[in-house]
Order: sequence, then C-alpha cells, then structure tokens
Amino acid sequence: MIILVTGGAGFIGSNLCEALVQQNHDVICMDNFFTGNKKNIQHLQDHKSFEVIRHDVTSQMNIEADFIFNLACPASPIHYVTDPVQTVRTSVFGALNVLETARRLKVPVFQASTSEVYGDPSVSPQPESFFGNVNPIGPRACYDEGKRCAETLFFDYHRQYDVDVRVARIFNTYGPRMNRNDGRVVSNFIVQALTNKVITIYGDGSQTRSFCYIDDMIEALIKIMKLKKAPQTPINLGNPVELKIDDLAKKIVAMIGSDCEISYHPLPQDDPKQRCPDISLAKQTLDWQATTNLDAGLEKTIAYFKTILDT
Repeated sequence: MIILVTGGAGFIGSNLCEALVQQNHDVICMDNFFTGNKKNIQHLQDHKSFEVIRHDVTSQMNIEADFIFNLACPASPIHYVTDPVQTVRTSVFGALNVLETARRLKVPVFQASTSEVYGDPSVSPQPESFFGNVNPIGPRACYDEGKRCAETLFFDYHRQYDVDVRVARIFNTYGPRMNRNDGRVVSNFIVQALTNKVITIYGDGSQTRSFCYIDDMIEALIKIMKLKKAPQTPINLGNPVELKIDDLAKKIVAMIGSDCEISYHPLPQDDPKQRCPDISLAKQTLDWQATTNLDAGLEKTIAYFKTILDT
C-alpha cells in the first residue's frame, strides 16, 4: 500500500514509518518539522519506498494514498503551550484536511488521539466510556480539547460521509527517538541522570503514569491499520501497569548509577494525578497488549540517549 503518515518525523511517527517500510509499504512522511526531527528519518531517506514532504496539515492537502495515519500535533506540554492557538489549529484544521483527503480518496484514516482527553480522571483505570474531566479554558486545553474535537470530527465524518475512521487514545509512550527537550518524565529523568543534574519532579511524586514501550505501540497501530472493520469507538492503547513518578525517577537513577538528588516543584495546573488505561477493548479487538517490561524498555531508551548525548 501507499501509506501517508502525517507527523512522520516525530517520535512515534518516525518509528511507524520505519516499521511500515520494513513491511514493504510505500511510505509518504509528511511533517512541518516544528517538533519533528529530520534525524529521526535520516536512515530512511535513501530507501526507494520512502518519501518526505515538508507540509503543514493545517494547509490543504493534495496527495494520493491507500491509508492515512494522522499523527501531526505537538504532544508534550513544553511544545504545545508555546503556541496554543497553532496547537488547536493543528488538531482541528489538520483533522479536517486529513478527513477531507480520506473522503476524496475513499480510504481508511487513523487519528492519533491521546489519554489527555480524559483530563484529570475521576476513575482509574480509564475506560473508553469515561467522558473525561477536562478544564476547557486551562493552559493544557489547547491540546486536550483540540484532540477531543478531532475525535468528534472523525466520528462525525463516519456518520455523515461514511468515512472509514480508526481512533486510538495513546497513553504515555517512551523509547528511542524521544526528543531530549520535550519535557516528558522519561526523557527528562534519563537526560538529567546521564548529565548528573538534579532530577526535577513536579508535585510530590505520588501521581502515576503507565508507560508503554514504542515497539509495542507501533505493533498496535499496525494492527489497527489491518482491521477489515474498525470499531466505531476510540481504542485505548497503553501499558496498564501503573507506576508512581517518584518510583520511576528512583528506578532510572539506579539503572544509570547516578547519585543525582531529586528536587520537588509545584504541580502544573490541570496536570492529571492518575493515568492508567483500561485496554480490554484493545485485547478484544486487536489481540494486543504491551509485552515489553519497563526495565527492558528503559535500558534501550537509556542506551539511545547515551548515544545522542555523546554527539
């Protein structure tokens, strides 16, 4: 197939492009390189089945493909709050342009949604039926509400125009090609520990996250692509093993062998206290669950950051 991946030079997007090329698909990587990195796809540039287009999804798209993955959007607070209006534009106008392209071509289209649509949840683990607890006017709303609106558009396009849509709510994912400066806890802690800086934790460290290794996430995305008939509901994708942020920091420091101190800072506004997916639907629909344990995934991620910090 010819597969378009918007946001294809990002962390998840570049790993997806690589996996699709390895499966002998023709891959078109579209990215405006606001947060995407050319180094993430450099090893694919000379492959006969790989093509890069510099383009912003908020502008009209004129392209041909058999399947579309829409992964275009800044996905970490440090990036999406830099230009919140553009974040909303990317989520909403980008979704509209991608959906119109899928409608014109009559091809399936995937939307990378996020666990952030659940906001600061009042239930845990979070099932797809939970409508969320989101502050619509807070500093994180540009991303949270932008992604929620994108979900609305996807399912409205299915109901109104019969577009074949697939939507996944992606929970915290980590691994090689993470941006060292994206403000996520895994990359933050690893870089701080490797450079012998103080480990910064926002809040008291008791808040939880559930971490899914990138290889497991890519396997799930490809399984969604291959569905003959996708469920008309979002699908949670993530690792349901919940971990305190404080315990993650101590684990990473111990694995690296650093003697870094840990410093605690006020929790940012609307930062969720819990994040854990109910993946029952993914198990049922995709026959999928995360299999990489945290220690193994962190070892590979630490090795990656050692490499890029030495260059």
